[in-house]
Amino acid sequence: MGRSRRHPSRRSSDGQPDPGSAGNKAGSPEPEYLIVGEIIRPHGVRGDVAMKSLTAYPERLGDIEQLYVGADHVPYRVKRIRPHQSGMLILFQGIANRNQAEELRGEMVYIHLDDAIPLEDGEYYLYQIEGIRVVTDEGQELGHLTDYIETGANDVYIITTSEGGEVLIPAIPDVIQAVDLDAHVMTVRLLDGLI
Repeated sequence: MGRSRRHPSRRSSDGQPDPGSAGNKAGSPEPEYLIVGEIIRPHGVRGDVAMKSLTAYPERLGDIEQLYVGADHVPYRVKRIRPHQSGMLILFQGIANRNQAEELRGEMVYIHLDDAIPLEDGEYYLYQIEGIRVVTDEGQELGHLTDYIETGANDVYIITTSEGGEVLIPAIPDVIQAVDLDAHVMTVRLLDGLI
């Protein structure tokens, strides 16, 4: 769940875990890799690829020497990476022409967790809140956070109730009041019209 972003304190995120190795404080261990983008297409004839950025810190990728591509996390040394439109252009070592770049189309791009930006106090990765129990600031039990939606303006958390219904909560400071990763509880304030 989530993308490679991190949410500051009670708001919003850098890191979608690798599907299959996702973890949270209540269950499985930390993921080894975090998704930072998706290869959309080749760019030019020299092997560059255009990547859609899925991280809140795309500029940080310029400092990373190795990225991992695809579900098998194949390591690729980065020869060149630069911003392009709303994403990045990347030239990997060993990818020398458009045909080789075409083979990477549609693949997800990862960083190793060790290369992620260290979290500051009150920040958390999306994988850390997957399955977290959600309660209101008045003590009402809402359910568990099971997914999220990217809307462009802000994320929306999907809370699944014990009855199997869904409650949509915008990931904004006015709503997300506290996230206690140790207790695995998120406290929210319900604005008028949310339920």
